Amino acid sequence: MKPLIGITMGDPLGIGPEVVVKALGDAALRATARFVVYGDNELLLAAAEKARVHPAWFRATVDHARDGSMLLGDFTVIDYGIAGTLGGAREPSKPGGLASKAFVEDAIADAMRGPSDARRLDAVVTAPISKESWTQAGFRWPGHTELFAARTRAKRQAMAFVSPRLKVALATTHVPLMEIRNLLTIGRVHEPIALGHELCVRLGIAKPRIAVCGLNPHAGENGLFGDEEIRVIKPAVDMARASGIDVHGPFPGDTIFISAAEGAWDLVVAMYHDQGLIPVKLLGWDKAVNVTLGLPIVRTSPDHGTAFDIAGRGVASEGSMKAAIELAVRLAATRAVDVGVATPVAK
Repeated sequence: MKPLIGITMGDPLGIGPEVVVKALGDAALRATARFVVYGDNELLLAAAEKARVHPAWFRATVDHARDGSMLLGDFTVIDYGIAGTLGGAREPSKPGGLASKAFVEDAIADAMRGPSDARRLDAVVTAPISKESWTQAGFRWPGHTELFAARTRAKRQAMAFVSPRLKVALATTHVPLMEIRNLLTIGRVHEPIALGHELCVRLGIAKPRIAVCGLNPHAGENGLFGDEEIRVIKPAVDMARASGIDVHGPFPGDTIFISAAEGAWDLVVAMYHDQGLIPVKLLGWDKAVNVTLGLPIVRTSPDHGTAFDIAGRGVASEGSMKAAIELAVRLAATRAVDVGVATPVAK
């Protein structure tokens, strides 16, 4: 049977509705899986009309979905009926935060159902949320990654990005730059190495070659510009090598991505968000995909934000969303962990 992929619409005032309907407007992509979109039917219809995409889905109410009749065909929209609560401004808002959080919570719950449950999702693809909207709604989560890790009780997790020319995993994610030095530990660097290795294997790379960035300029110059490479990063690399992973470093962050883009490395582990994301977005804009590693479920996302400034105009590119869906379908086929039914985690 085709995998069942859940797609959350993201912030309803952002470009989420548009990139979802545009991506799933591709009949060839729709043929690869069954899809359930968690969102608002009115907003999706408006986006489809603007994009001149045929609305090829069935509509189910939230009550129907919770009663067990979620699947009405190979493409279903679960309609939360929130369009009338949003107002007209395209900006972060409490209603947008409440809605987008609800979409994600329900999708995670469905992905964590038992293997015999017909509503169990094989993967979740998340359209962009606004962290400011979540804050206005009273939620203090830094982003999707941390929420997924908590709800699935993942013992370890890492943020990674897959693009045509680069694969990157991060040692730290949504934290202030000034705090990174105090957050880096040997374990925190080892985790994305090990999880990144597993991702590469799932993507068909039998013996991944992994490079690890330093934190400081010139990878510290043997302690001249900082000692994190000596105290933390090199021991993590050595630990991973001892477990059989082909990993090397630390390398200067300003040069290692050049050889990686040329094919010398299958994955680069970066120490902080922008160190890894700048080269990914520079070389793979519109094709890069965010993947949360270490979860008992598959979760991918487009590598962009809500873009409130262009939302509703029909000009947003669906490239990254389409790539995220394609990767979710691919990873769903290699889902190795049977998670069963999770115990709810306090919200």
